[in-house]
Amino acid sequence: MYQQITIVGYLGSDPDMRFTPNGQAVTSFSVAASRKYTNNSGQKIDETTWFRVSVWGAQAESCNQYLAKGRPVLVVGRLRPDPQTGSPRTFTRQDGSMGASFEVTALTVQFLPSGGKGTASYEEDFGDEAGGAEGDEIPF
Repeated sequence: MYQQITIVGYLGSDPDMRFTPNGQAVTSFSVAASRKYTNNSGQKIDETTWFRVSVWGAQAESCNQYLAKGRPVLVVGRLRPDPQTGSPRTFTRQDGSMGASFEVTALTVQFLPSGGKGTASYEEDFGDEAGGAEGDEIPF
């Protein structure tokens, strides 16, 4: 069996690197992946999903050195479920509402262009959906 997740989004925080007792580097950071669409009633929806990413070894050191809050990245990895439930980790926010944390162990992290002067924007590079134009109808 095999599972893999690909996330394209922006870092929500600066990377945090630490070391295991045996000296292996691990870096953690959050990634926000957004999706914009129009629902059936014509209302524009901006949906953001947050992922907590862990990167190991030499790649962890590179992420810590070169990434910063707001930087776009492409992460390929595997979901790490809550060992007790097999689902995303759930928690109660300070306001009493429930939240979920999607934990990802990265296999690869690609640093994407920041969209600075003379480069295309994030939306021009990747679009608002995977290959679909806004307003495309789903044929089912």
